[in-house]
Amino acid sequence: MASRRIFLIGPMGSGKTTVGSQIARAKGLPFVDSDEEIESRTGADIALIFEIEGEAGFRAREKRVIEELTQREDLVLATGGGAILDEANRRCLSERGFVVYLKSGVETLLRRLRHDTTRPLLQNGDPAVTLRRIMALRGPLYEATADVIIETGKQPVKQLVKKILSQIP
Repeated sequence: MASRRIFLIGPMGSGKTTVGSQIARAKGLPFVDSDEEIESRTGADIALIFEIEGEAGFRAREKRVIEELTQREDLVLATGGGAILDEANRRCLSERGFVVYLKSGVETLLRRLRHDTTRPLLQNGDPAVTLRRIMALRGPLYEATADVIIETGKQPVKQLVKKILSQIP
């Protein structure tokens, strides 16, 4: 049943982990963040994996984790922002659960991420330019994969969670 598998997608900084953990608590389901799962399995943080294996190596790990996690019966899953780039990931998400896209504008993301030094893709060049480029590529994929799109804006987390819960079948 889709409502027992809830998947949150969206760009880095959109609130997937924060919102996802609260949805899981409200639904009485376990919560998993795919990036945290990868870090736990490898014993290395995402930045180090990027540094050693490059983005391609990280994406291969991410694909295996998403393939596995989306098959669990009861789960709220927050994916990494770039997971949506892989067609197999999009298929796993859309076919196996209820997909929520936490949509955030670039300015909102910049404000939330301005002090974050853990995001490998934002460490080179102008973060605003990078985020605009990322969103131009990923935005349509998020929208095409989602069952529901939730604009995050400046809404309090509790309000977002309540809105999402009201839309889960």
